[in-house]
Amino acid sequence: MEPFAIWIVSAGLCLMMGLLIADRLRPGFVLFSGVVLFMCTGILSPREALAGFANEGVITVGLLFLVSEGIRRCDALGHLVKWLLPADPRMTVRKGYLRILPTIASVSAFLNNTPVVVVFIPIIKQWARRTGLAVRKFLIPLSYAAILGGMCTLIGTSTNLVVHGMMLDEGFEGFTMFELGKVGVCIAAVGLLYLIFFGNKRLPDDTALEEQSDLEEQRREVEAVLGPRFPGINRNFSEFDFRHRYGAEIRAVRRGGVELKALDEVVFRAGDTLVLETDGRFIERWGDSRAFLMLSNGSEHRPVSPRWKKWLALFLLVIMIGGATFGSMPFMAELVPDMQFDMFFWVCIVAVLMACFGIFPAKKYTKFISWDILVTIASALAISRAMINSGLADWIATRLTGLSAVASPLAVLAVLYVTTNLITEFITNNAAAAFAFPVAMSAAAHLGVDPMPFFVAICIAASCSFSSPIGYQTNMIVQGIGNYRFRDFIRIGLPLNLIAFLVSMLLIPRFWPFEAVAA
Repeated sequence: MEPFAIWIVSAGLCLMMGLLIADRLRPGFVLFSGVVLFMCTGILSPREALAGFANEGVITVGLLFLVSEGIRRCDALGHLVKWLLPADPRMTVRKGYLRILPTIASVSAFLNNTPVVVVFIPIIKQWARRTGLAVRKFLIPLSYAAILGGMCTLIGTSTNLVVHGMMLDEGFEGFTMFELGKVGVCIAAVGLLYLIFFGNKRLPDDTALEEQSDLEEQRREVEAVLGPRFPGINRNFSEFDFRHRYGAEIRAVRRGGVELKALDEVVFRAGDTLVLETDGRFIERWGDSRAFLMLSNGSEHRPVSPRWKKWLALFLLVIMIGGATFGSMPFMAELVPDMQFDMFFWVCIVAVLMACFGIFPAKKYTKFISWDILVTIASALAISRAMINSGLADWIATRLTGLSAVASPLAVLAVLYVTTNLITEFITNNAAAAFAFPVAMSAAAHLGVDPMPFFVAICIAASCSFSSPIGYQTNMIVQGIGNYRFRDFIRIGLPLNLIAFLVSMLLIPRFWPFEAVAA
């Protein structure tokens, strides 16, 4: 296309990134607005603008929200954590890490990270108080362990499914269930060792947060982390009557590790933690509301679920994982050539069966899906297509591959990884992956090599959001609950970013060599 198209897409990308970093509007709306801009300028056709909403990866992500909700409601995770964390007076922070972090990483490899973290937080908080350990030593490692586990499988994080879906759209085979685990498991293992040996020293101790615990229980106080669907987002106290709407009094607002003063002037933001004085039934009334990412009153809130539902939910989860793993093997294609037993096939079946057996309430299924995430992903896929149509992806790739004249494809891989990783720290991980994908594809074409190592690098880099609470929802949740400062994430997360980068640069070319391909 004309250079004008490149300028339009470049300006649009810069504007979108600025709005995402400012966090004034939801990511889905920001990116969809960009799609509309590119459609109005002729860079995208209406069909291309809507194609992302029919993408297999996007729909799979939406259905996995329902499966994760079913597992959360059956409370199998709560039983697991209680078994792992006995009230031992000899318990130390390092022993606690050894007990829970590998388990969290393993569970997060197969479930959406957010419900895993939400289930674990109140249990870990109560356990830490019983054993006399600092709660703030555990919450950031909890989020990081979930992120590390998510990199190990196709379904561990929506980022992997997004890249997988884009690969399928471009005619590539896509990832198998455990293919990313070749490098993801190694990063997770080294990352967990780093947290186990150095996490205690690099995280702050409890202060006022822990001292308030007894008082909070006496006054029936609830901590509520605001989600994107909270109706008062970007409105202040005078514009939104929280007490009238939710029947609770706001006592404090925490943001970025700081308790905000002058509450009447506070403007609600997604990720804010509200300390509420309630009548004791707040969690019961609003536990299913998508307005809140998390609700906690300092005690365990365990869903009431029959034992048979717990075992059935776990059985269906195993069926989904096993079916997707074996369904992608060549012998299945030979055995049943007219059917495709991939992750999409199995997650559809499991989600419907969970609804039929009442593992999650079918009438409320729309509440359990994070629609803004789906709109973000679908819009990001369309923006990725706009980068290809305009020639911007090819323009960037041409300059990026100029590095290969003095170095090698490994240098291009490293630059692509670092750039994606920087972007994901300040905007959503899915958007970062979608923006990087067309550049990776064009760069591989210019170098004449297999694009698979570049696609893997995008998945890993987009997930490794350790140095900022902004890029990953679980980081945002633990920041509010743990009263962490931004610098706390940098202090413990930056070395983890470096570890992930070094392991990726060492292993990705070994498992996915830069093999020459025909033009």
